[in-house]
Amino acid sequence: MKKFPENPDRILIRSTNWIGDAIMTTPAVRSIRKNFPDADITLLALPWVADVFSACPHLDHIFIYDKKGRHHGLRGKLRLAADLRKRHFDVTVLLQNAFEAALITTVAGIPVRAGYTTDGRGVLLTHGVRKHADIGRKHQVHYYQEMLQGLGMQRGPDTLELFLEPDAVQEADTLLLEKLQGREVPIIGLNPGAAYGPAKRWPAAKYAELAAGLAAETDGLILVFGTEADQKAAGEISAAAGDNVLDLTGKTSLAMAMACIDRCRVFVTNDSGLMHVAAALNTPLVAVFGSTDHIATGPYSEQATVIRQSLDCSPCMKTHCPKDHFQCMEQITVDEVAAAALRFIYKR
Repeated sequence: MKKFPENPDRILIRSTNWIGDAIMTTPAVRSIRKNFPDADITLLALPWVADVFSACPHLDHIFIYDKKGRHHGLRGKLRLAADLRKRHFDVTVLLQNAFEAALITTVAGIPVRAGYTTDGRGVLLTHGVRKHADIGRKHQVHYYQEMLQGLGMQRGPDTLELFLEPDAVQEADTLLLEKLQGREVPIIGLNPGAAYGPAKRWPAAKYAELAAGLAAETDGLILVFGTEADQKAAGEISAAAGDNVLDLTGKTSLAMAMACIDRCRVFVTNDSGLMHVAAALNTPLVAVFGSTDHIATGPYSEQATVIRQSLDCSPCMKTHCPKDHFQCMEQITVDEVAAAALRFIYKR
């Protein structure tokens, strides 16, 4: 592979498409800035990922890939390529693995296109990096950093980071102060949802029982996070813990949800994007794992406890349990999750 440019003027970074994956790329984004301190760096990201980077000091611009609007369909992809061409990028670093990412930047005429040679896209890359055979046995944070090493860049620390929008912080604090009414109690976050499928979700009934127990033990304010799809689970939690619950499902932007998670004494969550938010904010967290790999995509934080059942079939990486009984989740008890959460609340 020929040498990567030493002093590019304009760099485009193609972000990954999911919140958790995007947060796991934050060390790589920081490393790119460290290697090219004087470059003008733009991040190309889908709308629901953009808030992860909206306050990031390592980026100069965020360009939205409006896949449902201006950049929808084949014509939209050509329009995106034309939009990028006008910005005269020298280099693109593709953190996303898809063939499409390489194709769009090729059509955009970006002369240096770098990334992993996955998805059959090696022919479109000027600087392709082959994955190491053992990369799947490491945390995903290393996946992106090792790609930069393969390009000849100096690798920075692997620590996750997340920067909050001041307006979102103010909005979150106003909401929490109004709910607390001067009470000094722990704020406890619960995240009963997960986009990947039901195999990643600890049962809502167990979250409700957990909320009732934590409310009785601490009299804390319990924030329930998630999307509109999680409102049924939030209803069960609210019914169990009453006035101690503030239901945020479907009611906040990602930026405000991140600010609220930053205020939590502990965050109890399934394997999800918001789990990685808590890890990046160094918020103490208890992560409940079922079908997915806690080594590759677990919370990358020293302030995290992972609770899982070591079964012969796990991690199966499936969205639905093929045995139709979700034993990896059902066998995780409310008592063990509560004990882990209380250790963080009381720092014991």
